[in-house]
Amino acid sequence: MWNGDSYLTKLYDEAIARHQQLRTLQLRNERRPKLKSALRELVGQFEPNPAHIPKVLERVQCDGYVRERVELSATPELTFAAYVLIPSDVQGPQPSVLALHGHGYGSRQIVGLRQDGSQDDEDPGSHQHFAIQLVKRGMVVIAPDVIGFGERRLHADLALNPDTPSSCYRLSTQLMMLGKTLTGLRVSEALKAFHYLSTRKEVDADRIGLMGFSGGGLIGFVTAVLEARINATVLTGFASTVKDSIFAVHHCIDNYTPSLLVHAELPELIGLIAPRPLFLESGENDPIFPVAGFRKAAAEIQAIYEADGAGDKLLTDVFPGKHEISGRLAYDWLKQTLSP
Repeated sequence: MWNGDSYLTKLYDEAIARHQQLRTLQLRNERRPKLKSALRELVGQFEPNPAHIPKVLERVQCDGYVRERVELSATPELTFAAYVLIPSDVQGPQPSVLALHGHGYGSRQIVGLRQDGSQDDEDPGSHQHFAIQLVKRGMVVIAPDVIGFGERRLHADLALNPDTPSSCYRLSTQLMMLGKTLTGLRVSEALKAFHYLSTRKEVDADRIGLMGFSGGGLIGFVTAVLEARINATVLTGFASTVKDSIFAVHHCIDNYTPSLLVHAELPELIGLIAPRPLFLESGENDPIFPVAGFRKAAAEIQAIYEADGAGDKLLTDVFPGKHEISGRLAYDWLKQTLSP
């Protein structure tokens, strides 16, 4: 056959068969650490920057909360901004959330601001200003700017097109040629934001959760796997199998991690979060993470949680909607799960 359709199917099927064989041969407590280590190596590691001192860039009183913007650094020569939302009249350390946005114009999109930094009082769109929804439930929220979007697009891309939506292609391809991945860089910065958040006086470091939407779900699941102190995780508009979404639908190149399927399919990797609480949310009509793939992945992850004796720690919600955040159950679940 001249085309490669059946060949690609054969390679995928062989990979899944190998996963199944390894799950049979390896004990659970043997396979899980190997997968976690493999995931860390696949996304790549970056030189840390422990000498960098966080800097507060602004502090604004908002309706029911204070919005700070801080500058952080996870690796030398590269800094990033993050919004920190603090409920007004905080008394003592509070539960908190690392909020990770998806494709769009950056963290401003989830903290109620337009791309130019002005107040956004219109339809919040797919991101639903979800960081505000969390802070208004009494949680401290940190929302880092994910590299490649908004103010963190590359100058090289902006010189060619000032309206370019992202720098994912240039970042992904060049990092891969250098033995690293864009996911790895984004995860290293998410971990830095988590570590900074845990040091804030307003934050109870034992009650920190994570919520990620779309591409933020990719960053979020890897971050939650690698950082065991993340006590509860919400992934929305992301959970699926590689076969049903990443292979079946045209996606941004930042969704692809070389050799990932050599080790496991996505549901087994997300299942490495177990037995910690996990909430999976999906729109019934999501065109890029189709609901059939979500339900298949959720069932596989549920089986992992059941095997860990933590079946009640996984919740799911399929809501009437597309590729967007609902939060109709997830926001309150996160607050309740992180509450003493």
